[in-house]
Amino acid sequence: MSCKLPVEVSNYIEIVESNQPRACKEQRSLVAHVRNCFETEELYVDTEQLNKYLGLIKYFPYDRLFPWEAFVLALWDCTYKADGMPRWKTLFCMVGRGAGKDGFIAFDSACSVSPYNPVAHYNVDICANNEEQAVTPVKDLAEVLENPKFEAKLKKHYYHTKEIIQGRKNKGVMKGRTNNPKGRDGMRSGKVVFNEVHAFENYDNIKVFITGQGKVAQPRVGIFTSNGEISDGPLDDYLARGRRILFEGEPDNGFLPFICCLENKEQVHDPENWYMANPSLYYLPHLRQEIEDEYRDWCEHPEQNGDFITKRMGIRAGQKEISVTDYEKVKLTNQKLPNMKGWSCTVGIDYAELSDWAAVNLHFRRGPERYDLNHAWLCAQSKTLSRVKAPWKDWAKQGLVTVVEDVSIHPDLLAAYIQQAAGIYNIKGLAMDHFRWTLVSESMKKIGFDANDRNHVKLVRPSDIMMIEPVIQECFDRGLFHWGDNPCLRWAVNNTKRTRSSKNKGVDTGNFIYAKIEGKSRKTDMFMALVASVVIEPVLGDGMPVSAPPIGAIRL
Repeated sequence: MSCKLPVEVSNYIEIVESNQPRACKEQRSLVAHVRNCFETEELYVDTEQLNKYLGLIKYFPYDRLFPWEAFVLALWDCTYKADGMPRWKTLFCMVGRGAGKDGFIAFDSACSVSPYNPVAHYNVDICANNEEQAVTPVKDLAEVLENPKFEAKLKKHYYHTKEIIQGRKNKGVMKGRTNNPKGRDGMRSGKVVFNEVHAFENYDNIKVFITGQGKVAQPRVGIFTSNGEISDGPLDDYLARGRRILFEGEPDNGFLPFICCLENKEQVHDPENWYMANPSLYYLPHLRQEIEDEYRDWCEHPEQNGDFITKRMGIRAGQKEISVTDYEKVKLTNQKLPNMKGWSCTVGIDYAELSDWAAVNLHFRRGPERYDLNHAWLCAQSKTLSRVKAPWKDWAKQGLVTVVEDVSIHPDLLAAYIQQAAGIYNIKGLAMDHFRWTLVSESMKKIGFDANDRNHVKLVRPSDIMMIEPVIQECFDRGLFHWGDNPCLRWAVNNTKRTRSSKNKGVDTGNFIYAKIEGKSRKTDMFMALVASVVIEPVLGDGMPVSAPPIGAIRL
């Protein structure tokens, strides 16, 4: 037992940190996260168990695990908390096609039902949307067991048929299961593996299999996949959770996000970037040649070879949106706010439905620096609240979100917040989406904001956003935004995409507007309230206080 980083973990960390081969930003954040966990938590690695597991590799048709596979194996299967429970119960692994997911699942399953796993009856259930994906790892392991070179020896430790593989001492059974969730109650899974989760449209299978755990000690879940074209499904939720952990500091709660992908399509034209999506590629020259052939086909006929960019490189083939900015630049907004009492500001409001979320942003300026106070309201009876995978209860405790126990968020709540702010700051104007004004108009009139007063109320249209989008990008690029520690606002930025405006007479105007990545679970109201407040930023001038003229210069 040891609390030090095992060599399998430190070796991969060093590879990623050296960027040789090139690693994506998710991997760089992951290894930093793992380092921090080992430095700040009471963890131990069962190195004896790990070494015995790794000793099984000699029976497989490859000499050794790839560095990333050994890294994952050590953390997922052999790293424990002080109470003996797995530190990372759930592994989410998204890698490019060809990285060896099925082979790793087969090897990991052999370890789990081997005599080296002290938890008896540790069943491994492999779930997929079709039979081939469910049984391929089982077949891969069966081929290993039937290798004439090792068959006699392995037969002492494993029993297998065409459908199952069982550890003779452990009694755990490895089995592939397809997508019918009925009749799964009563299962006793030690480990549940979901293969190619990009094909899952809902959580039916996932819920049934996972709720069957708890009857066996040290339960684990593996989620393996390449990227896919199904939006708003489990894959998107897992990716969002993983990136919140990696880039926003959300506690992982036992969720290990191993994500490999390119950031954008432009990166695909540099073959050195391909390793970012497939950490096995560096060690597989034959696969590299195959991908080079596919790349040429994709360049000539991208519409016919969408799987190349999606499954090989981890980017949706139909994805035309661009992220608002890099995660690192969003994190730079966490700059301390000064005392802004008496400063002039603009107000932005945004909501899609008052039965969901709403937000108000107070926007200040001092020269090139921008300062924002952002507050959100959340309807506790929102129909989509269960789909929001964000720690909104924690945000409410921090005072960043007000939870409204009602059927909707009454506009008077927003008006009261703005009126209170007016007693502290000098509000120069209010802005919000043109099509959303009607529901809040009466409440805004009560505090002095009337749409007929164009000097103080701006109803924002897409063309207004196109004009200030470059300003917002400049603020992100140069670190000019100061938001304090507001994870709710940062989350909203990461839920927003930049999309090109419609073409004018067939010519790309080069202008961008903002849109939601997905409307039900990824809320953008907080960021769009900020956008609205920036639309009328010119009324603040440069925001600098007017200096008093020198004595003697005043004319009576």
